Amino acid sequence: MKKIAIVTGTRAEYGLLKPLIRELSSHQEMILQLIVTGMHLSSKFGLTYKEIEEDGYTITKKVPDNLSGDTANDITKAVASALVGLEEAYEELKPDFLIVLGDRTEILAAATAAMIKGIPIGHIHGGETTEGAYDEAIRHAVTKMSYLHFTSTDVYRKRVIQLGESPNRVFNVGSIAIDSIRNIKLLDEKSFEESIGVKLKRKNILITFHPVTLENQTGGEQFKEILKSLDVLEDVLLIFTKPNSDKGGSVIIEMIDKYVTENHNKAISFTSMGQLRYLSALQYMDVVVGNSSSGIYEVPIFKKPTINIGDRQKGRLMPESVINCAPKSENITEALQLAFSGDFIKKTQNLKNIYGDGNTTSYIMKVLETAQIKSIKKTFHDL
Repeated sequence: MKKIAIVTGTRAEYGLLKPLIRELSSHQEMILQLIVTGMHLSSKFGLTYKEIEEDGYTITKKVPDNLSGDTANDITKAVASALVGLEEAYEELKPDFLIVLGDRTEILAAATAAMIKGIPIGHIHGGETTEGAYDEAIRHAVTKMSYLHFTSTDVYRKRVIQLGESPNRVFNVGSIAIDSIRNIKLLDEKSFEESIGVKLKRKNILITFHPVTLENQTGGEQFKEILKSLDVLEDVLLIFTKPNSDKGGSVIIEMIDKYVTENHNKAISFTSMGQLRYLSALQYMDVVVGNSSSGIYEVPIFKKPTINIGDRQKGRLMPESVINCAPKSENITEALQLAFSGDFIKKTQNLKNIYGDGNTTSYIMKVLETAQIKSIKKTFHDL
């Protein structure tokens, strides 16, 4: 039996991986080893490992990264701590294969430790570009450490091949985010309102904004511009989800807390909504505002507009329901007016999904079931 390890470090990433975790946990010829690290184990970010346990999955190993703050120094030390802890976990568990998703710092640690130990890696969502964040460099680095690649579009598949990976190890499987949406029973409106403790209003906006890590501490100024545009709206409910443990994230968290305290009649916030509440929320939102990849992958599935602010997601393929704008209040206000317009709302209802058919997990499982990896030596594929 193959021992397949999955490393997860954040609430959002776990939500995306859940369909694959479900399949592996019940597979008769594979043993799932679920390794949890990063934000999952931080009280500041909601101890979201508990959500994994509540879903009925056994956590094989917890690996704290001891993150103490959001400076470059703090994050570098956390990567080092995770690297040591994950190496020890692999030594104990001896997985035959490792699966990672995306581009966060703890995933860099997970891939580095596995590569050095000779464990083959399967990387989900490689080949993408995000020019405003150091996630870009991490993602491509993980690609080069990985043996099998599961991309979300053919454009991204070609980019992984451009990085020197052999075409017969690169598979366009679509976005696993769609699998999650199509395999979850969402809350009805009343149940959703009960779960967040407030009633929806005439307009409802979800805001999820993260620091742009390749810029010099611009998060606070950009978020101030967002609040300036949102604050003038009437009869609106603003739902804030707090940022991840990225460099400079604490400033945004403090601004959210202050704004909600001063505007409790129209604003609420969550450290972690959890997958069910978050996806359920998207049904009832008029627009999602911020710079999260969720606005590109998940929100369009619900036929809702996304206002994507700044450069954090610059370079990604975007559905036509995504409105890109500069991080200035006047540009954000114009984008809101467009998102609320009848013509744009009608346009979002007729969009074709560009990220697959919702069968990503099945495609990945077929590859895992048939892959015969005798060596992780790779020949650079020249174009």
